Amino acid sequence: MRPLARIALSLLALGAVAAAPARAAWPDHPVKWVVPFAPGGANDLIARAAAEGVSKRLGQPVVIENKPGAGAAIGADYVAKSKPDGYTFLVGAAGVVTNSLIRKNMPYADEDLVPVGMIAVAPSVIVVNPSVPANTLREFADWAKKQGAGGVNWATAGTASTPHFVAEMLKEAGVANINVIPYKSGSEGVTAVISNNVAATSEASIVVLPQIRAGKLKALATTYETRITAAPSIPTTKEAGFPGVQIGHWAGLFAPKGTPPAVIERMNAELVATVKGAEFRDRLVPSGIEPAPYSLAGYVAFITAERDRLARVAKNAGMQAD
Repeated sequence: MRPLARIALSLLALGAVAAAPARAAWPDHPVKWVVPFAPGGANDLIARAAAEGVSKRLGQPVVIENKPGAGAAIGADYVAKSKPDGYTFLVGAAGVVTNSLIRKNMPYADEDLVPVGMIAVAPSVIVVNPSVPANTLREFADWAKKQGAGGVNWATAGTASTPHFVAEMLKEAGVANINVIPYKSGSEGVTAVISNNVAATSEASIVVLPQIRAGKLKALATTYETRITAAPSIPTTKEAGFPGVQIGHWAGLFAPKGTPPAVIERMNAELVATVKGAEFRDRLVPSGIEPAPYSLAGYVAFITAERDRLARVAKNAGMQAD
């Protein structure tokens, strides 16, 4: 080959390399967060508040898409089977941990969703109808034991819902004669307590605090590890002498298995920064929600511990999907 021809070919090759598009830095277009519940609930509210802050930090829109149904399994399955390119995430809740504990046929495996970061917790509050002659959890336990074979009716939002786990934890703590009465949702369960169709339930702070303040429900204890910032007069179950009764309505981010570690680490960093921010806190804390800026390692440890802890409770209670 002549020297001029070689030079021409070399220049063409260099031009081709220069013309090839550079690999874009993540993210270069909108990111989707799938909420596996209907709009308006605690999970949805937390997701939207966090998405707004994370969007500002990433420089790309974070779009919320609601995919409710099947105890959050529909939305979780959608994300588990999405392309792991860093553009689809799940705003999961306890169902991500508990669904596989009670369902025989899961559409995805637990390991198909990997933890990214905790967002916040809506602490659960044990509440009773105001006619119940108990002002503390200990008094409620003593009163319940006196009800004999008839027991005390307790509303849940279905099998393996947070109020169901609270009921089973109370049973393990010695309040054996609780009758679990399943409703279609936590809101329906709360309405049943207000109407005195059932005596008690445990539900997210954001749902029950307005009813407590209006005198329609009586709060006995929060099942969270600390008192609720917006309702500091409500003691914890640990303070009441029931340390094993602990669970919260949490919301955290998950990604499809195979999502690049660098993307997960970046998303966690931006999420933590958002959750620690005053804007996020001022938006959610007054309604009873507690920010939870976990590190990636801390969130992974939390998910692992919750799966082990709740698996034991579910097995002892014989929980099975409705």
